[in-house]
Amino acid sequence: MSDRTFEACDLLIEAGFVVPVVPHGVVLEDHAVAVTAGRIVAILPLAEARMRFAPRETVSRPDAALIPGMVNAHTHNPMTLLRGVADDLPLKVWLQQHIWPIEGAVIGPDFVADGITLAIAEMLRGGTTCVNENYFFPDVQAATYKRHGFRARVGLPVIDFPTAWAASDDEYFEKAGEVHDQWRDDALIATAFAPHAPYTVNDANFERVRMLSDQLDVPVHLHLHETAQEVEQSLEKHGQRPIARLDRLGLVNDRLIAIHMTQLTEAEIHLCAERGVSVVHCPESNLKLASGFCPACALEHAGVTLAVGTDGCASNNDLDMFSETRTAALLAKAVAQDAAALDAFSALRAATLGGAKAIGFDDRIGSIEPGKEADLVCVDLSALETQPLHHVVSQLIYATGRQQVSDVWIAGKAKLRQRVLVEMDIDGVIANARQWRERIAGIRLS
Repeated sequence: MSDRTFEACDLLIEAGFVVPVVPHGVVLEDHAVAVTAGRIVAILPLAEARMRFAPRETVSRPDAALIPGMVNAHTHNPMTLLRGVADDLPLKVWLQQHIWPIEGAVIGPDFVADGITLAIAEMLRGGTTCVNENYFFPDVQAATYKRHGFRARVGLPVIDFPTAWAASDDEYFEKAGEVHDQWRDDALIATAFAPHAPYTVNDANFERVRMLSDQLDVPVHLHLHETAQEVEQSLEKHGQRPIARLDRLGLVNDRLIAIHMTQLTEAEIHLCAERGVSVVHCPESNLKLASGFCPACALEHAGVTLAVGTDGCASNNDLDMFSETRTAALLAKAVAQDAAALDAFSALRAATLGGAKAIGFDDRIGSIEPGKEADLVCVDLSALETQPLHHVVSQLIYATGRQQVSDVWIAGKAKLRQRVLVEMDIDGVIANARQWRERIAGIRLS
C-alpha cells in the first residue's frame, strides 16, 4: 500500500483546457483547478492534480475550456421584464416616450426582484457570474442577488427628478447611505454611486456624489458620452463637453466607471488613461439605438481599463456576454480599421478581468489564479459548431454560443450543472415573466 498523503480540497475541476487570463495569452491543456472554501488553491497539470489532491467532488470536462466567470460591467437587470417592448427607436424616443412611462406604472420592489431573478437565470446559463447593476430600489436588488448567491456591485441611484425610489435629492442620498451601510462588508455584494447621466444630474448632486465617493471609497457608475446629442446638449447648457464638466466637478478619476463613451476625442481618451478611468463598452445596445461607436482599440492602446457590458434587455435585447464580446471584438476592428484590433485574448480579458478591474473586484475575481475566489465557467467545445478546434480562445470569442456553457460556479458553489440551474425553478421563473408580460401589455394598451 502507498503511504502517500493527499491534500484535501472541496472541488477539483478537470478540463481539457484552462484559460486563466493571467498570464495573458496562455492556454493550459489538460489541467485542473483545485478549490477549497470557495477559493482557488492550485492550477496544475491533470496528472499532478490527481496525485496531489483528494477532492470531495471532482468535475471532469475533457472537452471543455474552463474560463473565469464573465463580468457584465453594465446592466439594468430589472428591465429584463421590458425585453422587446419598444424596439427600433432612437435613444431619447425609446427612453422618454416608452420606457419611462411604462416604468412609472410598474416599478416597485416586486418588479425589481422578479426582473433580477429572470436575469440571474439567463446570465448563469450564459456564463456570467458578476454584474455591475444600475437601477432603482438597490436595497431589493442587493437582497435578490444575495439570495441567489450571485456577485454584484449595486448602483445607488441619483437623478434630478422624483421616482418611486426617492422623492427628493436628500432622500436619494439618505437612502444611498443606508443601502451602502447595510452591504458594506458583504462577501458578494458591494455598492457604487449611480448618477444616471450628465443630462439628468445637476452640478450640486454631482459634487455630493464626488464627496461621498471619496469618503466611502466607492466607484461612480455613470452613462457618459453615449450620444452626439448628449454632447451637443452639454455644450449648449454648460459650455463644456460632458467629460470636461465632470472633470471640473472632480469626478474624472480612478473611481469613475464610464459607460458607452461613443463620442470621444483623442485628448479625452488620453485624459481617461491619465486619470485611471474605466470604460465599459456596450456595443450591441449602442448599435441598436444608433448611439455611435466606442473607440475600444484606441482606449485599450492608451492604457484605459476596458470592460464589456450588455446594457439592459430593453435595449439589447439579451444578457449574452459571448455575443456581446464577439460584437465588441468585431466592431473594434471596423472602427480602428485594423483586423488585429482587440484580438481574441484581449476581448476575453475585457469580458472577465477588465470588468472585474473596472468595478473594483479584480483582487478577488476575473482570472484563474491561486487565492482568487472560484467564479468559474466550463464551456463545452465539443459541439459541431466549434470544430475543428485549432485555437481555443478564437473559438470562444468568434464561434461559441452561450448554449455551450455547461457548468458555472460562484465562490466555489455550483450554480449550473450540465446546463441545469441549481436551486432555481426555471419553470416558475418563466411563468412569472409571462405574468409581467400580461400586466405590461395592459398598460401599453390603456
